[in-house]
Formats: sequence, structure tokens, C-alpha cells
Amino acid sequence: MKKYLCIFLCLLFSIINVQAVDFQGKAYIVMDSYNQTVLEGKNQDYVQSVASISKIMTAIVAIENGNLDDEYEIGEEVNQAWGSGVYIHIGDHINLRDLLHGLLLRSGNDAANVIAKNIGGDITTFVKMMNEKAQALKMTHTHFSNPTGLDEEDAGNQSTVYDMALLMSYCSQNSIFNDIVMKESYKREDGGGTWQNKNRLLKEYEYCVGGKTGFTKKAKRTLVTRAIKNDVSLVIVTFNCGNDFEFHQKKYEECFEKYQKILVLPKGIYQYHGHSFLIDKDLYYCGQDQTKATLQQDDDILSVYDSKDKIYQVQKENGIQTIFRYWLILLGEFVNG
Repeated sequence: MKKYLCIFLCLLFSIINVQAVDFQGKAYIVMDSYNQTVLEGKNQDYVQSVASISKIMTAIVAIENGNLDDEYEIGEEVNQAWGSGVYIHIGDHINLRDLLHGLLLRSGNDAANVIAKNIGGDITTFVKMMNEKAQALKMTHTHFSNPTGLDEEDAGNQSTVYDMALLMSYCSQNSIFNDIVMKESYKREDGGGTWQNKNRLLKEYEYCVGGKTGFTKKAKRTLVTRAIKNDVSLVIVTFNCGNDFEFHQKKYEECFEKYQKILVLPKGIYQYHGHSFLIDKDLYYCGQDQTKATLQQDDDILSVYDSKDKIYQVQKENGIQTIFRYWLILLGEFVNG
């Protein structure tokens, strides 16, 4: 009898372990940040105010257009911010590095306005830069109206969990951005104290490597996080999820158990319809089963697909250029071990 009871309990626990994590909220998405493929989600194209996760875009535009050591004098722009702040004052001097940490760790609306004014020349121009970047990243359901995420005076910054996952996946390729968002705390270079990161998941979940929190009365809770385990890098975005930190952690564990990093196509020179194409890196996708890559040529562009998603595209080159570039890649790998 005990033997059958043990077998029954083992089967029961195995069923529980593979049960999907329940989602109570408006929208969510799980995206493979390596090639921006969607693993699962709900209401992925639902558009709403996204609150302070907007500051991910504020940060990457500043990082790509500014210098971390540049020091700014705080002006009247801080008086246009309310709510969450890092309490900088008119006449203070602070560099971009400190401001970015205040922006991403403490969600400082005052820091956002100072960054926007100094990077863009004025806040309006900076917001235009944010929208141009969104278009370049193909965030087709996104529009920014400010660098903070505040939405009391208008509809705020509008986006979807899909678009915000695209943005976070893009930002995860930037070493400066990653260095900031993975910090649990930061000591200001201007001697103004230490900031603690509002992203609790950094402390509560060992595989979390960054993210951004958000909340307004209109948007409710919004949260973007990223985690890496066994070379699988995932981004999760949630809208209006009351237990968002708990959901993110449980969903990561479910997905890391379910999916693995699978090689689709090794790097090398490929001949396709008489033309040479250099795939300059090993191509992977996040999935459950092995799949074969398929190739599709459109004029001078070769696209690589896994079972359903485009994961890479490359421009046609002449044969000598292709061989030379591939030789440099192999030489670099040899030198770097």
C-alpha cells in the first residue's frame, strides 16, 4: 500500500511542477532577449500608459547620445517633475552617470527631466528622440509624450508589453545599461549618498540581472525584468499585476525548466543561390525541441528562420570581403582564447 501511495505522490508532484504559473493581471509577455522571439504571453498588443518603465527608453537614448562624465547644472526643469524623485535642486551640479543611476534605480522624475533637457537641448526635442528610437526598434504600438512616465496631465507614454520587451531586449545589448540596472545599490559620485534599487527581484531571485519598476494610478503596476540561467536570457513584462515580483520569479523558473538554448546554425560562410553570405555568430533560439534553420533570400538580403521566427538577416557581400571578415573573426577568437 505504501509503495502505491509513494508512486501516486510522485506523479502528483510531477504534475504540479509542470503546471503553468497563473497570471492575474492585464497583460504579460515572456521574450527570448537573444532574438526577440515570444515564448508566451497574454494581451501582448494591449496599449496603455506604461508609467516609469518608460525610463528604460529615457536611459538608452541618453546613453547613446551623451557622455557619462558630462556634468550638468540643474535648472528649472526639475520643477516640472513631481512624484518619485532623487531630490536634486536648482543650482546643483551632477554628472550623467549619477543621473542615470537615479533614473533607473530610484525612478527619479527630476533626474529624467534633467537628462532630457541636457541631452536633447530641451525636453520636447528629447521626447522626439525617444519616439524616433521607438520607430527604429519597430515598437509600432508605442508613443512617448514625456521622459518620466507621468500620466496625470495626459495619457502618458503609451505602449504594449511586446514593445517594452523589444526595448528591454535591445537595451540588454548595451554594457552601460546592464551595469546600471543590475546594481542593488549605488553610491553617488557627487557625495550625495547611496541609492537602493527599487527592483526587489535583484535580491529575491539570483538569476535576475536587471529591470525597471513603474506605477501610477492610471497605469497601475508595470514591471520589466530580465533573467539569465543556463545561457538562456529572458525578458518578462507585466501590466497591472498585483503580485508582479512573485509572478516574474515563478514564471522565470517555469520557463527555464521548459526551454533551452538550442543551436540552429553555426557561424560560417554560406553559399545560397550562387551568392556568399557570412553568418558571423552562432545562431540560437530558445525552445523545447530541435529545429532546422531555413534560409530565404530577398534581393541582397539573406534571412535565417527557425521553425517560425526570423532570427537573423545578413547583407550579401563579395566573396573576398566575406572570406576576409570571417578570417578576422576566427583570428579574434584565437587571440582571445
